[in-house]
Amino acid sequence: MAQVSTPEEIESVSKRVITALYGEVTDFRINTTFAIPEKGPRFAWDVKVNFMLNELKYTVDLFIDEKSGEVSHAQLIDTMTPL
Repeated sequence: MAQVSTPEEIESVSKRVITALYGEVTDFRINTTFAIPEKGPRFAWDVKVNFMLNELKYTVDLFIDEKSGEVSHAQLIDTMTPL
């Protein structure tokens, strides 16, 4: 894995992880991105992503290590039926 420090790299890693966990999804987008920690030297990213799968909207939280690009934590936050 390579270092993850730009928005493009964050999106690429996020898409790869979501595809590995959930398969082919549609309407993938990054909802929010936070540096960990918020102050001081950054060592990771907290990324919340949204996507559609089987007519359901998923929100997943990813914890991406900046130096290695590895995802150390992935958590399903919400699943809902869009209006």
